[in-house]
Amino acid sequence: MPASNTIVLKSLSILLGLFFVFVGALKLTPHISKDLYKDLRTEYVKYAKVFPLAALFGLKIPSKWYRRTVGILEIVCGLAMALIPYHRVKNAANVILLILMVLGVYQHWMVSDPFERSGPALVFTFMLGGRLVVWYQTNRRDEEQAAANQAQANGVKQD
Repeated sequence: MPASNTIVLKSLSILLGLFFVFVGALKLTPHISKDLYKDLRTEYVKYAKVFPLAALFGLKIPSKWYRRTVGILEIVCGLAMALIPYHRVKNAANVILLILMVLGVYQHWMVSDPFERSGPALVFTFMLGGRLVVWYQTNRRDEEQAAANQAQANGVKQD
């Protein structure tokens, strides 16, 4: 694996992971910022009303549990991305966070939030998607290199 791809992948994983741990903690506790916590509580009341399952099936999701669930998922997935060295776990956490961000963008759009409020969700959606693309390209390149090395080793053994 080229050193630059490794650095990019590790940096994105760690920084995105730490960001989501911080954001998840903001949703769960007022100890970091009381004003932001209070604001998130009122916003999640609106977001719970436009949750896709609520809209499709008429399910009512309590905003308190919705906010807590999203916060816990962000913390757990963020820790997995920042600390766990296995790519399968990192990629699973990445996909879960990507789904949460797409859901966030959708909810911002549904409640007609201004761009200042929905912009970060868009940015982190693209960053999570970009991390998956970098991992895929790096993984594919490694597999091609391994196949070429195997073919070369088989060719040497046959001669």
